Amino acid sequence: MRFDLTPYRRSTIGFDRLFDLIEANARSSAENYPPFNLERVADDRYRITLAIAGFSRDEIEITAQQNLLLVSGKKDDRTEGNQFLHVGIANRSFERRFELADFVFVEDARLNDGLLVIDLVREVPEAMKPKNIAIRTGAPLAAVESKPADEAQAA
Repeated sequence: MRFDLTPYRRSTIGFDRLFDLIEANARSSAENYPPFNLERVADDRYRITLAIAGFSRDEIEITAQQNLLLVSGKKDDRTEGNQFLHVGIANRSFERRFELADFVFVEDARLNDGLLVIDLVREVPEAMKPKNIAIRTGAPLAAVESKPADEAQAA
């Protein structure tokens, strides 16, 4: 199913990236391998868990750049010389892309029992964080004297 987002593009400002993501997602094939979970561990911490049974550390690559996290696995075809009567275990390469928000970074990655766990943290720079401004009390401001309109025009 194809959605035409052109009318919405014309009437919005600054949402180009959102529409590009929607259209790219609609164009991409519905590849669901490997399955994964996304969870919020704390207010500024996230975790991605991918089920990649059969892959070793050497066959997995994790690349983080700007707002994109790319997880890929290259599986060598090691079935040469083997005669299988049934092949039901996936032995294929994969590539998963995750769009990251601003200031989200990979903190840790580990592989255990066929699960690849990637921990993410959101670290907003100090200059970008909201600041509370203290309100002081003090002497009243000096009143500004208003001049009559005739004097203001004469000056």
